[in-house]
Amino acid sequence: MHLLVIKDLSVIFGGLHALNDFHMFVDDKEIVGLIGPNGAGKTTVFNLLTGVYTPSGGAIRFEGESLINKKPFQINQIGIARTFQNIRIFKNMTVLDNIKVAMQQDMKYTVLAGMTRMPFFWSEEKKVDAKARQMLKIFDMEETAEHTAANLPYGLQRKLEILRALASNPKLLLLDEPAAGMNPTETRELMETIRKIRDDFKIAILLIEHDMSLVMNVCERLYVLDYGNLIALGTPEQIRSNQKVITAYLGS
Repeated sequence: MHLLVIKDLSVIFGGLHALNDFHMFVDDKEIVGLIGPNGAGKTTVFNLLTGVYTPSGGAIRFEGESLINKKPFQINQIGIARTFQNIRIFKNMTVLDNIKVAMQQDMKYTVLAGMTRMPFFWSEEKKVDAKARQMLKIFDMEETAEHTAANLPYGLQRKLEILRALASNPKLLLLDEPAAGMNPTETRELMETIRKIRDDFKIAILLIEHDMSLVMNVCERLYVLDYGNLIALGTPEQIRSNQKVITAYLGS
């Protein structure tokens, strides 16, 4: 059984067909890319997957369970986490607290224990703190733990947002243009980071990206959208030479 299955997915906004009969599958521990020109419908797919939009038709199943009509927090609890095109970290909080805020499922104390600061509260907080610091260590960011998130360089802010998504223990991570705004060195580092996430956390990754070098080197399969329609799917080698894809990006 595939981890994620999308069938005949469509969404209409005021008469505009933003997505038409889209289909896709993602397997466990697989890195899949979703590409296409600006306005092709890529982020719309992510918003449908995470409950931000409700589809006009079609099916989305994750581990056999339908995601239709589920709220974003429910979908996150099921095992899907995402990042955004525009970085959405808590900039006035520390790096460590940005990660801990996503680890509420690991905190077992009651509201009363939190309010009264009972011993069990402190033991749980200590465990979560240690886990968050260990996650920072994986990305060589442990020295930034007490830094204010807004003071991090752009590339580290991107990594922090990814770490915060990983802190919710997903089985599928959605990365929305993770290389946006990065220089070539940061992009190469991101490429290794994506592979490391898949290998260390044993999860699947679905990413939207315009940087073709990153996509072609890190993804195992690709889906290509244009004006809401799926125009190609296959391996990076197959997509690279697909005439429909070339036309969509460069024009006829």
